This record gives sequence, C-alpha cells and structure tokens, in this order.
Amino acid sequence: MKRALGQPQSASRTPLTPKVLSRAEHGISRDDISENALKVLYRLHNGGYQAYLVGGCVRDLMLGLHPKDFDVVTDATPEQVKGLFRNCRLIGRRFRLAHIVFGRDIIEVATFRGHHQSEEQPETLGKQNEDGQILRDNVFGSIEEDAERRDFTINAMYYNIADYTVTDFADGMSSIKNKRLDLIGDPHTRYREDPVRMLRAVRFAAKLNMTIGKDSADAIHELHGLLANIPAARLFEEVLKLLVSGQGLATYRLLREYQLFDQLFPQLKPLLRDNDSRENQFIEQVLINTDNRINTGQRVTPAFLYAAMLWYPLEEHCQKLMLEAGLNHHDAFSVAINDVLHRQIQRIMIPKRFSTGMRDIWHMQPRLAKRFGRRAYQLLEHPKFRAAYDFLLLRGQIEGGELLELADWWTQFQDADANDRKAMLNKLRGGQPAPRKRRRRRPKRDSSAPS
Repeated sequence: MKRALGQPQSASRTPLTPKVLSRAEHGISRDDISENALKVLYRLHNGGYQAYLVGGCVRDLMLGLHPKDFDVVTDATPEQVKGLFRNCRLIGRRFRLAHIVFGRDIIEVATFRGHHQSEEQPETLGKQNEDGQILRDNVFGSIEEDAERRDFTINAMYYNIADYTVTDFADGMSSIKNKRLDLIGDPHTRYREDPVRMLRAVRFAAKLNMTIGKDSADAIHELHGLLANIPAARLFEEVLKLLVSGQGLATYRLLREYQLFDQLFPQLKPLLRDNDSRENQFIEQVLINTDNRINTGQRVTPAFLYAAMLWYPLEEHCQKLMLEAGLNHHDAFSVAINDVLHRQIQRIMIPKRFSTGMRDIWHMQPRLAKRFGRRAYQLLEHPKFRAAYDFLLLRGQIEGGELLELADWWTQFQDADANDRKAMLNKLRGGQPAPRKRRRRRPKRDSSAPS
C-alpha cells in the first residue's frame, strides 16, 4: 500500500535486533511482580495466548525500583481477552484496551500493535492527521511490530511468563547502563505521531535521572508547538504525572529548558523570563513542598498546585482590570479569576472539583488579611482554611514584608489558647478592647392595651 504524496509516514519502522536475556541475566523475580498481574499472565498463557509484562514495569524492575503499575501485552484481541476474564472491561477509542479489575487494582492488557501501513489490516483501523499525529490506532500486529512502535528503548523490554526470559528489542539495557533516554526510530516522526512523547521524555529523564539523547532532545526544541494539538482533557492527566510524581521540581526545570512549560501554562510565559523572579521562586518552592509531601506518603491536591501556578497571572490581571476598567479590588479580583481560569482550560481542562478548590484558595487570600472581630474565628473554621493558610505562608516566604508578618500571625493564632487569641486580636486594634455590641431594648408593653 503506497503512501499518498505529502501524507506523513504513519510509523518509523526501525529494524530491531532483539536480545533474549535468561532469568540469571536479568534478575527479575516473580516475587517482585504483583499477584494480580501474575494471575492475568498465567490465564492468558494457559488460554493459548502469548503473555508478557512490558514497558515501565520491566524497566523499573531492572533498575531495582518498585513499579506502581504492571502492564500486560498479548496477541489476544481485546474481545478475546474479555472472553477469558469475567472482571474485564474494554475501554478507549483511540487505543482499544482491556482492563482487568481486581477491586482497586487494575491490570491493563493491550494487544500487540502493528504498523498502520499493513497489507493485512484495513486502513480504517488506523488514522492520522495532516501533522502525522495518530488519531486512532486499533491496528494489531506481532510482538516485533509492537516493539518497533514502543516510544523509548528502555520501554521495549518484554518479560515472558512462559519461560521467564526478557527480550530486549532496542538495546534498552545499554540505555539503562549509560543513563541515556533515546527514542526508537526517527524522533521527528515519533513526536509527530504523538506529541505527548515529548512530555514523557522529560518525565522519564527526571524520574530515572537520565539525559535525553541529543537527537531526541533537539527534536523537542523544534516541535514543542505540536502540544497545541493535544486535547485539553488529556493534558490534565499528563501534567499530574509530570508534577505530582515526587520529582516535580526536576521535571519543571526540564519542561522550562525544552520550552514545554510555556505550552502548558502560556499565561506564565512572560513572568518566567528570569530565574530569580518571585514567580519562578514561588513555583519552585511549591514543587519542593509537593515533592516532600509525596515522598513522605502525604496527600496532595491538584487544586493547590494549579492555584499556585496561576496565582501571579491572576494578580497581574486583577491589577490591570483595576487600572484600565476602574473596578474596585473585589470586583476586579472576581473577574480576573474567571478570565484566568477560562484561558487556562483552553490548554489544560481542569475538572470542576479542582477549579472550585482553586477559587476557594484564591478568594481566601484577601480575606485572611481581615481579622477583626469574629472574622478571625470564622476564617479558622472555614473548611478551606488550612489550604489557604499554607498558600499564604508560601507567598510570605517568597515575598516577605507584611505578607510574611500576616502568615506568621496566623501561625501563632492557630496554636494559641482562647486568652492569647483575644490578646492578639486586641493588639491588632491597638490595645483597645472590642466595642460591646449594644443590645436593643424591647419597647415596654402598654398594660392598658387589649391582650
């Protein structure tokens, strides 16, 4: 099947030389593989199908890490997989996948991918746009074709449950040894097929402490604008993988180095030209704190992270509205929140459950400065107080001055007892006691009036 003139090539076919590693050579033990993944592998194998672990889990096991997920690949079609497992559901349109559900644990099973330009497969099963981006990919093939279509050399290693060997198709072991991340095939073609691979390159480089190979890195500098073609909903999940991984700071710095961060948060681009800017320092401190929380087993919320990313664009836009439209701060702040969020969701679709949390954190910032009377106690009881206080504290650490004094005041007020809190509030009023609220007297009842 010939390719039409001017049509982008559907896949970069790179002849691979597989190397089979014995159990003694690769060192992966079934004790390190999840019980549910083993159940899936053995049932596929016993059903007469090929069954392999593939990708990140094999790579991480090679590196002595503990994989979060175990992905399985097979020659069985999604419908055949569903026929073997009662607890299976089929998902996806762009990529048809089988999810085997064990409570909260999900084992993802994919069928070997084939090349789009195949005599055996109908052309309608695979589809690309004019930039070469794959839009639909339900084209099945052999394990060799599947390996050719993997993104990075370190992800083209297959653990075979039949004989416990690992087949290394793209010399991934050398990449691990040299701590270098390389794409399989021509980087320009592979990035055009799926621009998210540029984000994955940065994420793996940060996670595994690797250097992106020169050809793969140069192509990112040329093609980073293709991220504009990625649906905003998909980018939300990708950004979480990037920044809520425990290596958020290292990932952020690489994203900026390769001009990818500008594609994700365009409103921040004019504010991050200087590494010493308060905006950059604030984001880096937020990511340091996020990494520390994740690496110590504490929870983080995307609402806080996104609120931090967009805080200074929000402040700048608020000031602009006050100057140009003559709005007071309260009205300008509310309009700015809507405008900044609207612009951001054109690039990254933020679910409402998180955008609502962002709004709460932002609205609480000016309120935290108004502490007189009962307001301080009311704010302390607000369900979003802790997140708003943490946000204020980070701002104070970066900006200093009155903002840091305000954050320190709230730090003391939280831990103070009832008497100390009253004293702190009296001090705010210059030592004057709080004015007593006058009680309205009820009018005297006229005893002569009829009851």
